[in-house]
Amino acid sequence: MALLPKALFISHGGGPLPLLGDPGHTQMLTCLQQIAAAIPKPKAVVIISAHWESELPTITASANPGLIYDYYGFPPESYDIQYPCSGDPLLAQKLAELLDAAGIEARLDYDRGLDHGVFVPMKIMYPDADIPCVQLSLMSTLDERQHIAIGEALMGLEQEQVLIIGSGFSFHNLRAFFSADTDQARQNNHDFEDWLVDICTNKSLSEAARREQLANWNQALGARFCHPRHEHLLPLHVCYGAAQSVAKQAFVVEILNKTSSMYLW
Repeated sequence: MALLPKALFISHGGGPLPLLGDPGHTQMLTCLQQIAAAIPKPKAVVIISAHWESELPTITASANPGLIYDYYGFPPESYDIQYPCSGDPLLAQKLAELLDAAGIEARLDYDRGLDHGVFVPMKIMYPDADIPCVQLSLMSTLDERQHIAIGEALMGLEQEQVLIIGSGFSFHNLRAFFSADTDQARQNNHDFEDWLVDICTNKSLSEAARREQLANWNQALGARFCHPRHEHLLPLHVCYGAAQSVAKQAFVVEILNKTSSMYLW
């Protein structure tokens, strides 16, 4: 029997566009569907979305979470999207306990729903909405090492057939999406993606070296062009912390005319 992956980092695209037939997301949709088909179905999913930051790591604990349409200016059907998955209060409590045991104070939130960083990719990967979903926030410090430590605290979840998904975007310069696609912009995009793929998949790197490289990602070529603010990269740090190993597979796709990547551990 195939083993459930330790963690998966995905680039989740632009708002609800992946669910609206946008051609700039075709490769992304295909990639996510292929990943879901290739791995064992998890009993539950813990998702760290780039669209929720909190002072402390915060965990959705409702048995029936609603959806948060946290995007603006899209067609009316964007606000009618449904994803009626259940939550998992027991898993939420387990997450809080794991974080507490690692010396990381966390809290449960019984009211918050799931944002589009959760329901958009989940609807693509698991359209039947039959897998319980628990969302974990980023910390508002946006500190890389703190997020790796959060991932380390969650390492035991793989024994319970829980998939950790980091839902972000390996390229997230909003201005660049709407600006001229210059040679320099493309070079910055490709330089950073090449670096990220190498750091995540290079078997010759020690884990101490890989961790340091990820903690100092902003020194890579093109880094700050691709991430003027890096909340969309930090879900990858949580995934790495949970895996503490070289990624088994990288997936490079074009999303909205930008090279982007996803990683499976």
